[in-house]
Amino acid sequence: MSRRLGLLAWLLPALGACGDGNREARRSQLGPDPTLEQRMAIADPAAGASLYGPCSACHTIGRGGPDLAGPNLHGVMGAPIGHRLQRYGYTAALRSVGGDWTDAAMDAWLASPSRFAPGTKMNYPGMADPLERADLIAYLKSQSR
Repeated sequence: MSRRLGLLAWLLPALGACGDGNREARRSQLGPDPTLEQRMAIADPAAGASLYGPCSACHTIGRGGPDLAGPNLHGVMGAPIGHRLQRYGYTAALRSVGGDWTDAAMDAWLASPSRFAPGTKMNYPGMADPLERADLIAYLKSQSR
């Protein structure tokens, strides 16, 4: 079973990339070193939805969905970091970060959870592509209403 999940976690991002036929056109609009604000201006929530697949192994996103290994993510954007759901046992590392899940905070988290909150239990290496992070943030925002 874990072998299948590993294969699925590897395949989903690759398949998801097939769904964004305009990614390269959007990327060409950004230039060599785009700011988060520039990336968010062209972020595509539909592309972010296709990137969410690996997240769903540990997180649900529907309103009122259950917590799995990670908390339900519906409404996460704009919510307090590490304190949104009283029913979920956030690590002290994440609770100590403070602030809210802004675009900048989520971008840093998605880039490297262990750098954002050293000691976090989230076992995810991070998402290297800045445009993909912006797309995923746009998707999370669309699920936070």
